[in-house]
Amino acid sequence: MEQWNHCKKISKQAVLFFRMGDFYEAFYEDAHILARECELTLTKRQEVPMSGVPWHTCETYIDKLVSKGYKVAIAEQVEDPKQTQGLVKREVVRLITPGTVVSGTSLGEKSNNFIVGVTQVGSVYGLAACDITTASFFVIEVENLQDLRNELLHLSPSELVVSKKFNEKQSTFLKEFSTVSVQEDWLFEHKLTYRYLTDHFKVPHLDGFGLKGMVSAINAAGALLSYIHEELSVPIEHIHQIKPLSIKDTLLLDHTCQRNLELTQLLDVIDHTLTPMGGRLMRQWLRHPLLNVEQIAERQASLEALLTAPQIQERLVSKLKGIRDLERLIMRISAGYATPRDLVALRFSLEKIGPLHQALKEISSEQLNGCKNQLIELKNLVQALKNALDDAPPLRLTDGNIFRDGFHAPLDELRNLTRSGKEWLSSYQNKIKAETGIKNLKVSYNKVFGYYIEVSKGQAHLMPESFQRRQTLVNSERFISPILKEYETKVLTAEEQIQTIEQKLFKELVQQVNFYQKEIFQIAKAIAQLDVFISLSHVAKRYNYCKPTVDLSQKLEICEGRHPVVETTADRGTFIPNDTLLESQNERFMLITGPNMAGKSTYIRQVALLVILAQIGSYIPAKSAHIGVIDRIFTRIGANDDLSRGQSTFMVEMSETANILNNITPRSLVILDEIGRGTSTYDGVSIAWAVAEFLLATEAKTLFATHYWELTELEQTIPGAVNYHASVQEWNEEIIFLHKIARGGTDRSYGIHVARLAGLPMSVIQRAGTILKKLETGKEQNPRIKKASNETQLTLF
Repeated sequence: MEQWNHCKKISKQAVLFFRMGDFYEAFYEDAHILARECELTLTKRQEVPMSGVPWHTCETYIDKLVSKGYKVAIAEQVEDPKQTQGLVKREVVRLITPGTVVSGTSLGEKSNNFIVGVTQVGSVYGLAACDITTASFFVIEVENLQDLRNELLHLSPSELVVSKKFNEKQSTFLKEFSTVSVQEDWLFEHKLTYRYLTDHFKVPHLDGFGLKGMVSAINAAGALLSYIHEELSVPIEHIHQIKPLSIKDTLLLDHTCQRNLELTQLLDVIDHTLTPMGGRLMRQWLRHPLLNVEQIAERQASLEALLTAPQIQERLVSKLKGIRDLERLIMRISAGYATPRDLVALRFSLEKIGPLHQALKEISSEQLNGCKNQLIELKNLVQALKNALDDAPPLRLTDGNIFRDGFHAPLDELRNLTRSGKEWLSSYQNKIKAETGIKNLKVSYNKVFGYYIEVSKGQAHLMPESFQRRQTLVNSERFISPILKEYETKVLTAEEQIQTIEQKLFKELVQQVNFYQKEIFQIAKAIAQLDVFISLSHVAKRYNYCKPTVDLSQKLEICEGRHPVVETTADRGTFIPNDTLLESQNERFMLITGPNMAGKSTYIRQVALLVILAQIGSYIPAKSAHIGVIDRIFTRIGANDDLSRGQSTFMVEMSETANILNNITPRSLVILDEIGRGTSTYDGVSIAWAVAEFLLATEAKTLFATHYWELTELEQTIPGAVNYHASVQEWNEEIIFLHKIARGGTDRSYGIHVARLAGLPMSVIQRAGTILKKLETGKEQNPRIKKASNETQLTLF
């Protein structure tokens, strides 16, 4: 318990898993937590509460605790019990937090598990993100809290690491994130963090990584890496580089935009990747579309090359299918967490690199050629793994029989000794039976007493005097003979030697794999890129996508565009396509009126999704398209309260609208659905009108869906505003939704018709019709809302 108290002090607030033989034990409050959260039995020994789990199944219980926000400390036996007199020494070897899980079910196969460091220097916020399972390590600097929040929500970090000073200053902001680890302020000091990074990467300065002048980012990165390695005892040797990223290099999609456009559903449509690395890269591409038209064109060229060579693509697909998660495999191997099966999985994956490289020789694009050049065949490593390891080894090293027969001669000799044991025991048993005349005599083994000879009590007197009594049972006696004792010593010694030799050989094999660590990471990145290209080309062919023209023009023209998600859920060929034309001068503001359920919301989301697809380098669902690069997409869709912040629907709507109007640029695309509906009719019309005028003045491209048909007058007053409507067909007092966006406005909302379709009682429908007529009659007697001129422009601020 002295050892436990020492380890508990080091592990602080973490639940301590204390190794005792084949179990990890938890004591006191930790035992209560473990028993409660993992539904285990709580016991007591000398009035001390305790609960335990077998060491070989501990990952399951650790996953449960970590997923519920707990930290777990692992205290191992750091001495061999067989070579230690007295108490075996135990030490905390690792702290597991939500951001440093390296295996288990809590790790999403196609998603990253980021731990993120955040700090502030002056007005600049520095963010450093690390996924230790894939060695992904990058930094970003932003200049306001909103951009920091957007980046953090993009990353969905499992854990945030901040200083005490930052935690005190931004306590309200940090409440939005589940696990926040607060560290001492000195950990984020610039000299210390800079030195830590240069020492880790073994470089004199950080300019070669592009970090010159990024003080805030460097502080976040150095503190984060130090926390991971020094505080949590997690190996970081496999992290070989750090990348600076800029929000100015990609199309910005804030968290609201991602939610409103339902990017998760879009990912489900386009992600047909076959490897975990490819799945993670696809997610990154979708969340960070490009602004550089040359890079977009290079990606398009790779898709085009694959689409024109379907047979080669099929060969590539067949080889990709068997490749495991190389990034996480090499991390576990280099960190010392690998199992024998991990090394076999690595070998099977690397065996497919040669055929992939060969297939890529028959197809060409700049980026596919880059993938081909990075796919290096590691023939020596593959052969070494193949020669050494059995094709289907056990899960744990201690289970034995990991290495092939014939790989190591001394190991083979010891194995033969243990394998011949059954024959020897059977022969010895028959010999003793013949000598003593005891027909029911048995030679057996158990873990407690070892090997023994068992006879009934009535025949015990027939045993030779040289045999020693080992155990007395109710109906039988157990003996040991000098020959059996000698054999037992030989066999048990052999088993210990086998385990020692296999552990030594496995360690040597791991060191051999680690020699190729950088090459394997390089191969993993090439496979990820190839996998994404194949996935996007597969989707383009399956759903008949076109190659869009993407340039620096101000045009956004889509011919017969389709919603990439909705069309996959509709019957094939039934989705109604629509055109879009937006440009800076004549048609930059589409005002779309029409009833609910007529397709307005689907249409405006569709345009944004096609822009995103085009700027990740993908083909898009349309007949043709010409897209001038968009720098930001803003959305204001839906009505949601934000109860956690105490904001009403209307306040959320106005906050999101304010964000749009304060950050918009002439190259932005704005998607607005029903601005102003969270307040009274006249307030709503006034706000919507003022917002529309503001957007028209910025030259941003806007799709503005509304029920306020009064806004159709904007077309007559401000150049650039153009009226469109979602078409319907009236027939026998019913309406048919045509799902077609057509030129011109409308002065009807068809709300009562939609209410009838929704199933409201007929009495309510009829009464609503009567009231509507009275209201419309009264409205005609009132002066119309005055047109707003430039001199009397309404404003939100």
